[in-house]
Amino acid sequence: MKTHAPKLFALLLLTTLLFSCAKEEDGVYFNENSEVTNAKVSYTAMESEIISLVNAHRTSLGLNTLNTLNLVSGVADGHTDYMIEVGQISHDNFAQRAETLMTEAGAKTVGENVAYGFNTAEGVVKGWLNSDGHRKIIENPDYTHFGISMETSIDNRNYFTNIFIKK
Repeated sequence: MKTHAPKLFALLLLTTLLFSCAKEEDGVYFNENSEVTNAKVSYTAMESEIISLVNAHRTSLGLNTLNTLNLVSGVADGHTDYMIEVGQISHDNFAQRAETLMTEAGAKTVGENVAYGFNTAEGVVKGWLNSDGHRKIIENPDYTHFGISMETSIDNRNYFTNIFIKK
């Protein structure tokens, strides 16, 4: 059993990261600020497809489509780069990203989905929709804007950060 302990620990850690979020990471952050700041962002073909797929799913449920906000995508880019740097997906520092979006974009609430390893936009969106927690964020009727970031690591794995806000 002792030889399997490191593998079991790694599996437990990975499962925890993929299927749970700490209470502070539930997307429930509030602010009354309404100022909008925009950053320059260019979307890749995969990022654009994710935007379209998320909005198509929301439309299929009778929900409003979400507008992209470059500032949100810029914040998502920073987190995607961080995940690649540390070599794992996480919601580390989510409270700081939420605070930035509240201050700079006038967000009243903020939610976040992360993923890695998917090779297509359809695959990552289906992965999020097959997870109750991630799906709730995508289907939240209160969100008005979102941003996306996808980057490929040096070992050719795709990392994703999708941030949603209510203005």
